[in-house]
Amino acid sequence: MTFKFPKITIYDRYIFRQVTLSSLVAILLFTIVWIAPEILLNTVKDALAGQYGLKTAMLLLFYELPKILDKAFPVGLLLGTLFTFDKLSKDSEITIFRAVGMSFPRIIAPVMVLSIIFTFLCFITGDKGTPMAAVKMDEIFGSVRTAQYIYTQKNDDGLPLMSVIVSKSANRKLQNVIVLDFSNQVYQDVHQLSNIYSAKSGYAYDDKWVLDDIVNYVISNDGVYIDIKKLKKMEILNGESAKNAYILMTYSSMKERNITNKDLKEYVRLLKKENLSEEYNGKLNKYLQRFFHPLVCILLAILGCLLGFSKPREQRLIGFTIAIGCIFVYYITLPFFDLLAEKGILSPYITATFPIIAFTAAICGFYKSKDL
Repeated sequence: MTFKFPKITIYDRYIFRQVTLSSLVAILLFTIVWIAPEILLNTVKDALAGQYGLKTAMLLLFYELPKILDKAFPVGLLLGTLFTFDKLSKDSEITIFRAVGMSFPRIIAPVMVLSIIFTFLCFITGDKGTPMAAVKMDEIFGSVRTAQYIYTQKNDDGLPLMSVIVSKSANRKLQNVIVLDFSNQVYQDVHQLSNIYSAKSGYAYDDKWVLDDIVNYVISNDGVYIDIKKLKKMEILNGESAKNAYILMTYSSMKERNITNKDLKEYVRLLKKENLSEEYNGKLNKYLQRFFHPLVCILLAILGCLLGFSKPREQRLIGFTIAIGCIFVYYITLPFFDLLAEKGILSPYITATFPIIAFTAAICGFYKSKDL
């Protein structure tokens, strides 16, 4: 049995071209509306003030595009399909297609192909485009990512062995580091400190952290200082702990959208391993959204087709109002679901998939109401 690729007809090329053009126009308008009020104004203002030249200003606007396109692809596809099929309905072309025996799945087949392309573009933009643009913008401004972090090393029973407090770090260089070394004795379920180390500087290698210019405060079992020493160097967090602590410290100060899928997956794994439940739930939700958000392109394309199916005298405003409402509700509720996942109220698997379920239910409802 041989598989034959479906024949591409004149109808397929016509619908594909019409929806593509309409979607690109919608994406362009969405991008202009998003970028114009604040980003464009600030860029022009800084350029006129002499902070950077015209070329740099154009590059800054260009590197803003990936994070906007990540939202623009689903919106553009919804409005593009809605406009195209609404126009086809008003011109009675949909009636003709139905009269010659074309089913609804066959009518939207070209749209489904286009939506798959947009889904791929949306996924690549979120995974590669936005993180790469963030790196380029840092290079333009010459900024160095800095981080503050507290890392606690625990034993197999979950009891703290050492806490490392980093006041500032940049490019593996550490500044003003405080190390709390816990003893093995426990008093009223509280671990007693045995040493406190205060280092002016240090460096985070892959296999160890090295501190320089250290003051060591030795603490007795009664919780009082019994000696103060000065050390030139000291190694802490050897092996895997050093590597994990550096990764956690680095990504803790970065926005989720500026991390690639591969690095975000590793970050989520470490958060789970370190039992940082709140951060783990929040980042897991964001990681899952990286895969479910592009799928919204397909669902919104189908929804746009359904909203465009209308009678010749039916009000055009109804479909566009519903479409704008769906877009507004989708993006306005994303932070709310992020918070529910982060606080552990709902599982990240539920919060990440809820929009997919909601749009699927809406599609089923409109499909039945249109009697297709």
